[in-house]
Amino acid sequence: MIPETTAAPVRPFRSALYIPGSRPRAMEKAAGLDCDAIIFDLEDAVAPSEKDSARAGLLAALAGTDYGRRFRLVRINGPETPWAAADLAALASREGYDAVLVPKVSAPGDLDRVAAVLPGVPLWAMMETISGLFEARAIAAHPALAGMVMGTNDLQKEMGCRYRPDRLAMQTGLGLCLMAARERGLVILDGVYNAFGDMAGLEAECVQGRDMGFDGKTLIHPAQLDTANAVFAPSAAEIALAQRQIAAYDHAAAAGHGVAVLDGHIVENLHVVAARRVLGQAAAIAAMARSEAGQERLVR
Repeated sequence: MIPETTAAPVRPFRSALYIPGSRPRAMEKAAGLDCDAIIFDLEDAVAPSEKDSARAGLLAALAGTDYGRRFRLVRINGPETPWAAADLAALASREGYDAVLVPKVSAPGDLDRVAAVLPGVPLWAMMETISGLFEARAIAAHPALAGMVMGTNDLQKEMGCRYRPDRLAMQTGLGLCLMAARERGLVILDGVYNAFGDMAGLEAECVQGRDMGFDGKTLIHPAQLDTANAVFAPSAAEIALAQRQIAAYDHAAAAGHGVAVLDGHIVENLHVVAARRVLGQAAAIAAMARSEAGQERLVR
């Protein structure tokens, strides 16, 4: 059954940082970084010769490191690769992670193969093939799916398009996945920005992704965290407007009216739903910050 609301979960996913499973020190440091999610990568970021050691290192990190409020995604190697079976077997204990990210999902059957080995484990899909974009709605409907991640580098390669700051060539594909995710109430994260030293370019792409409707941005470097967290969080002005919209609507409803007028704009119930979503996200971000501060005091 399709949810009545298209709102994504309130839990913040402003920033999701890729960490190679082959880098023990990076996995250790990630526990102290200001990211909403960590994508522990066993796929593209790990050389074939390091697959086994990376898998073992990741299991050790998940078992021995407290990642606090950070959502822990493990990106496995594709089901068709020689490393997939070992990846899935290693994750069968279901300990230390929140979900499994399946790369290069082109059809619901790609998720079936993983779900059969890891029943009950939430799955996320990398949307990075042309076939996957055309099948986005069917993929989003898979019963094990909880989220989508755009793989814009692979998508650019498959399409043979040039990179442009406005990502014109990829707009259709991004939109198809966004609509599919929203129809099912899934989380959906935008692709990476490769020039990790270009903060102005990163901010512009974050703003574009936020305005399109993405929940957050996948990142390749800790230096990108502050920008993504700031852009994908409600601003003080947005929070104030949401509060005023709700107050205006409640006042109008108490007077028997179905709509309100605020600053020359109509406020209907749909605007109130969006406003409550903004306030819910702001509250969740504030709660995470308080939790993090409390943990730091305990450590000291």
